[in-house]
Amino acid sequence: MQAVGLFDAKTHFSQYVARAEAGEEIIIMRHNKAVAKIVPLTAKPSAVVIPKYVQRVFHTGDFLVDVSQATQLAGQLEDEEIIAKMRRGA
Repeated sequence: MQAVGLFDAKTHFSQYVARAEAGEEIIIMRHNKAVAKIVPLTAKPSAVVIPKYVQRVFHTGDFLVDVSQATQLAGQLEDEEIIAKMRRGA
């Protein structure tokens, strides 16, 4: 897997697409931060780690908070701590 800058990716896009067709994954960086990935269509998507107190709705893919776990968490933390913890995904 190779990381390239956004300008370089734009300039040599066809070369990176050809490399992706050959099975390589290319990470595109903007200001030293990964923002996109060029992958072959046959690549399997990477697994997303979902916290234990969050569940996925089957038909929409949206996240819902499991109320029993959220209530237990709310009893232990102050509001600001809950918001910070949920933003971190912990």
